[in-house]
Amino acid sequence: MSVPPPLSAPPRVGLAQRLRASGVQSARAFGLVWRSSPAGVIALALLTVGAAALPPFIAWVGKLIIDGIMAARAAPSGSERVAALAGALRWVGIELGAVLLQSGAERVLALVRQLVGLRLGIDLNLRILEKAQRLELSHFEDPTFYDKLTRARREASTRPLSLIQSNFQVVRSALTLTGYAALLIRFSPWMAVAVLAATVPAFVAEARFSGAAFRLRNWRSPDSRRLTYLEYVLANDEHAKEVKLFGLGPVLLNRYERLAETFYQDDKRLAVGRAGWGYALSLLSTAVFYGSYALIVAATVQGRLSLGDMTLALVAFHQGQQSFQSVLSALGGMYEDTLYMSNLFEYFSIDTESRRARGPVSVVRAEEGIRFADVGFRYPESDGAGGGGKWALRHVDLFIPKGQSLALVGENGAGKTTFIKLLSNLYQPTEGQILLDGRDLSTWEPGALRRRIGVIFQDFNEYQLAVRENVAFGSVEHAADELRVGRAVDRGGAEELVAGLPAGIETQLGRWFTGGVELSGGQWQKVALARAFMREEADILILDEPTAALDAEAEHAVFQRFRALAAGRTTILISHRFPTVRMADRILVLEGGRVVEDGTHAELVAAGRRYARMFSLQAAGYA
Repeated sequence: MSVPPPLSAPPRVGLAQRLRASGVQSARAFGLVWRSSPAGVIALALLTVGAAALPPFIAWVGKLIIDGIMAARAAPSGSERVAALAGALRWVGIELGAVLLQSGAERVLALVRQLVGLRLGIDLNLRILEKAQRLELSHFEDPTFYDKLTRARREASTRPLSLIQSNFQVVRSALTLTGYAALLIRFSPWMAVAVLAATVPAFVAEARFSGAAFRLRNWRSPDSRRLTYLEYVLANDEHAKEVKLFGLGPVLLNRYERLAETFYQDDKRLAVGRAGWGYALSLLSTAVFYGSYALIVAATVQGRLSLGDMTLALVAFHQGQQSFQSVLSALGGMYEDTLYMSNLFEYFSIDTESRRARGPVSVVRAEEGIRFADVGFRYPESDGAGGGGKWALRHVDLFIPKGQSLALVGENGAGKTTFIKLLSNLYQPTEGQILLDGRDLSTWEPGALRRRIGVIFQDFNEYQLAVRENVAFGSVEHAADELRVGRAVDRGGAEELVAGLPAGIETQLGRWFTGGVELSGGQWQKVALARAFMREEADILILDEPTAALDAEAEHAVFQRFRALAAGRTTILISHRFPTVRMADRILVLEGGRVVEDGTHAELVAAGRRYARMFSLQAAGYA
């Protein structure tokens, strides 16, 4: 039997290591299920034990019924025949009660499993999303992280409960098997061993194919995400215009089809091999069972067994073999589940602390403002070599006094947005320190730091929710403050827009849900600006090209309002339009991740360097 692993598949491990890993993962999965529904776990355990004892008991009662019938037929007198028949009928009633009890136990077990599964699915998805909130922004920009997240979410709602069910199934089948074994031992211990052992090869094959399936699914996680992305592009309103206008549908659909076909062929090979080997090896256990069947029938014909004994032996052998197969199948399921559970626990184990070790709280001097002290940053995945790639920022040394307005200028990729993300504490510097009022940003309590900074990015979110929520999300703790929401709408320049909407500030935005109203890019930006103005306590305001979709006149008006409202606060803005930039007290020119010029508009124009050339080029465009 050969199960070829996919390319780049992880290496196989030994049986002992697999068993240890399976035990550890089972214990951790049990902990997840127990925390989610302790009462459900207890109910599953009690019902499992009860349901396990009933099948051997029913088989034994069946033997007594048949023996009673045979005794009644052989009775020499009418009264003895009636007594034997009455005894047989009593056992029929007892069997009926046991069967009804077994049926009820199975239904209750199924109900409890369903309820525990529903509760567990919600709880685990909440844990996954809560974990995501504690991760750094750099995690979300790492494709490897998305592979882990995809695998974790794929298995979260089913694998933990499946693993616990497999554990309970092992216990149940083992208890049932013990009962049958007690009945079988009186017939032929060696025959019992042969019947049970014949199921082992099929179990070994199933375990190997489970491992192969796991390696295949993990190996192709990036392609699974690519397939999902192609579905999203082909069937989402965000991309519909370009897909239709540029005729991208056939190209992307062809790419989707080729990738899906590759998945199908891989799955087909695995499924055919699994089914073929499973069927071939199951014939072995069937042959051994029917060989035992023939021996039992022969013994009955020769008078060494009664008809009741024969019936009991056949039922016990058959059900015992099925119970043993259930044990092995559950063990195989446990092995497969523990493989997939490793994905979930790998995600949960992602370090949520800063990736860079931080020193003790550092106060350089008693100062009010923002200081970049030889700050450098590079994205760790930039070159795929594990040591980081090109520096996005390097050797940035500057101090921004409290209340100063600062503009950042530079070509795309110069490091402007990286500068903002570092200042917002979304990234940790690769080297150097960023200090606010003399304290390293990493030592600030996150909530306190967030309350001091109001920011709107160029790629701001367009929430498919009501206008009120889109604005109030700027300061969720004040979402119920009607006056604050109204002030934010006014300061963001969105009052006229809101007044013209069908339901005013309660209007649903976007086309995802019924009754939603789609806004233009400029209208969305006004809503996003209003969101930024919700954070009234913030003494540091950052605008990262938030007005790119507005015309020059509208942008100028927004920044005039912004300048008036931001009086006394530290403001940092990024814009490619120099009439806006020149309103700042101070301008930094970034090039290749470094600060190459620093001064006022007049000083930089007089210097005749990079800023002056960019200003002249833009001014010439309006001439």
